[in-house]
Amino acid sequence: MSVVRIMGIETEYGVSSPGHPHANAMLMSSQVVTAYDRAANVSRKARTRWDYDVETPLRDARGFDMSRAEADPSQLTDDDIGMANVILTNGARLYVDHAHPEYSTPEVLTPFEATLYDRAGQVIMAQAAELASAEPGAQQIRLYKNNTDNKGASYGCHENYLMPRTTPFPAIIAGMIPFFVSRQVITGAGRVGVGQDGKIKDFQLTQRADFFEVEVGLETTLKRPLINTRDEPHADPELYRRLHVIIGDANLSEYATYLKLGMTSLVLSMIEQSWDLSSFAINRPVRQLHAVSHDPELRHEIDMVDGRRMTAVQVQIEFVEQARKFVDDRYGSDADQPTLDVLTEWERTVDALTRDPYELVDDLDWVAKQALLDGYRRRDAMSYGDPRLDLVDLQYSDVSPARGLWARLESRSRLRRVTTDEQVEQAVHAPPESTRAYFRGECLRRYPSHVTAASWDSVIFDLPGRSALQRVPTLDPLRGTRAHVEALLDASPTAADLIAALQGV
Repeated sequence: MSVVRIMGIETEYGVSSPGHPHANAMLMSSQVVTAYDRAANVSRKARTRWDYDVETPLRDARGFDMSRAEADPSQLTDDDIGMANVILTNGARLYVDHAHPEYSTPEVLTPFEATLYDRAGQVIMAQAAELASAEPGAQQIRLYKNNTDNKGASYGCHENYLMPRTTPFPAIIAGMIPFFVSRQVITGAGRVGVGQDGKIKDFQLTQRADFFEVEVGLETTLKRPLINTRDEPHADPELYRRLHVIIGDANLSEYATYLKLGMTSLVLSMIEQSWDLSSFAINRPVRQLHAVSHDPELRHEIDMVDGRRMTAVQVQIEFVEQARKFVDDRYGSDADQPTLDVLTEWERTVDALTRDPYELVDDLDWVAKQALLDGYRRRDAMSYGDPRLDLVDLQYSDVSPARGLWARLESRSRLRRVTTDEQVEQAVHAPPESTRAYFRGECLRRYPSHVTAASWDSVIFDLPGRSALQRVPTLDPLRGTRAHVEALLDASPTAADLIAALQGV
């Protein structure tokens, strides 16, 4: 397998209230999460809390732990500060993080599943905003799947990929930095505004690039690094590490999300199997990251360590060529279909970028958004300094299907989908079947009153007659699947029955 691995996406959503520019973002975010929780869990006697006991946010993959005294408060994600925090029956987490509502998909195995559950999260967020806005006396709340308020603040869309612990971290750094710098030409969500505060009015490929300042580091909100070193696998630490990717944009295009997850997973497989990627090394990668994003004409040439100068598209062409050689060499006719599908789409995409990015106007967010903006500019003779274009940029990312321009494009078959409405509706409520998320989600659905807490790697029960809480560890992400536990769950009508069966009582 190569693109197939444990993966997931965490997305912080922008939040605002029309006509109330100084509304409390933390309060609105909490209202969004609690409104959805009330509607989705009306039969529950108590909310299931998130279990912070096993989190280690200050452990660094370079072999040390940052002290709590040194850490910025935003890094202390193992502190329960009483913010709204909900675990859903689809295995996902919905909570408030840094004054933003955040949705973390359940663990899945393929890029398609990650795209599906990311889209389910988008639906959940749209419903949550409507529910919160409908509360008596509430102000209207809007949510945006974007990454900056264009006033100097940025919020993330983080990808997560589980890798073998044996993979040397320096090899991950060396291989992934040039990939992240160049993949913007495919994964960018597009932005009106250059610089962290967006005061330079022009169009760039991504919303996140301007907020990155160093190559490697533990932080996620200050001095953001291209490679985040947080060593928190949410699995057996002797076997796994989790690559926490903080450099991606939040995509509205399902196709862009799918390709982002698939390409990245495939490059990680190449690194895991010691495929030679040394020729991709680049000079001053942070500067190159900014320059690539600032050049929607795709003409900027990256200064390679070996003396070559290549555009980001040319770098991506070489990456996909190496990926094809890798798959042919290591898997041959045994290559799995998800990997072959990703390779085909990746090759098609970079080939189109070499000719004319507008061939991908139905596929990639930044191209679709630029086409929209160009249409308004031609019609009304506007420049990028016109504030109406800022509003177009923002409205593109409104998660409401009634307001978001992404939805208008999608309804006209001008923004490519990879999922169906039926698949998304099921994913809103049901967990994936091929990971431990199935056990977590089904326990929430079947025993809602007795699951008192949960995390990625445990489910905790509070049972009548038991003085102590009962923790069920789920350290192995590939156990707790439907095939593994469905019969056990079906044979356990109560949570007490389940715990008794697990304990062999």
